[in-house]
Amino acid sequence: MSALETNSEKKIRKYIAHMPSLSTTISMVLKVCNSPDTTANDLNRVIALDPVLTGNVLKLINSAYYSMRDRVTSLTKAIIMLGMNTIKNLAISTAILGTLNKTKSVKASSIDAFWEHSICVGTAAKIIASMPELGLKNKDEFFVAGLLHDIGKIPLINCFTKDYALVEKVVKEEGVAIIRAENKLLKINHSQIGKQIAGKWGIAGAIYETICYHHFPFTADVENTQVVQIIALADIFAKILEEKKSNELTEGHDMVFNLNDSLLINMLDKMNIDHNSLSGIEGIIVDELEKAKEFLHIAQKG
Repeated sequence: MSALETNSEKKIRKYIAHMPSLSTTISMVLKVCNSPDTTANDLNRVIALDPVLTGNVLKLINSAYYSMRDRVTSLTKAIIMLGMNTIKNLAISTAILGTLNKTKSVKASSIDAFWEHSICVGTAAKIIASMPELGLKNKDEFFVAGLLHDIGKIPLINCFTKDYALVEKVVKEEGVAIIRAENKLLKINHSQIGKQIAGKWGIAGAIYETICYHHFPFTADVENTQVVQIIALADIFAKILEEKKSNELTEGHDMVFNLNDSLLINMLDKMNIDHNSLSGIEGIIVDELEKAKEFLHIAQKG
């Protein structure tokens, strides 16, 4: 422990130390999913050892998210239909969100607002990643990266409830970046805290980089820069949608992007995306949000 550690950092470190660890099932699922020779039966043998994850896989395939005509009762069939990436995402989400449900939580409205933003970012990221200009595969991984990008806010909301409400007020009234407001008022920010949580839980790769660098996407490792950029772009998109909602504007109003934002312009330029193309996918994202909420509901029950 550093002698210069602030009171805020001490409190956060203590909070994270008391957060439950993830189950061993998650590492087994990730290992199997990341193997190029894995079959549905291999994954079935691992998932079948965890009744919660088994139940969640079957709930998901039979949910409104997939709108299956006939009910699926075979775990192997569900794995084949969902695909490796979706199973990996569900395993990560079930483990992490189920663990967070066991931690001390503040009033529901604060947490609900947090998850509403997170799921909006995840949904927007998945749709943006589907844009033909990008030509990306494995789009489902963007959903979970977006869902978990702000995970470092959970300890802040819980440890500094009143102070964090002030942070959000400053952001809204003064238009400053939230990470700057956190640093100024709390002497620590959610990206730093997210990095600690990711380390505790052994989260690596693109999801780790997203948690750490979504406010500074060009500082991520080269192989993960595009994922982090898309999450950063989805974060901007989600905030605009939230502002429209709070101002009671309808979907008919055009999305308004701040074209003086150098980070936004730089990201759009590097990804070869026109801001008008982003405005055009608003309706798709709004429609997909309802389906995505089913995924979150299932994962949180873990």
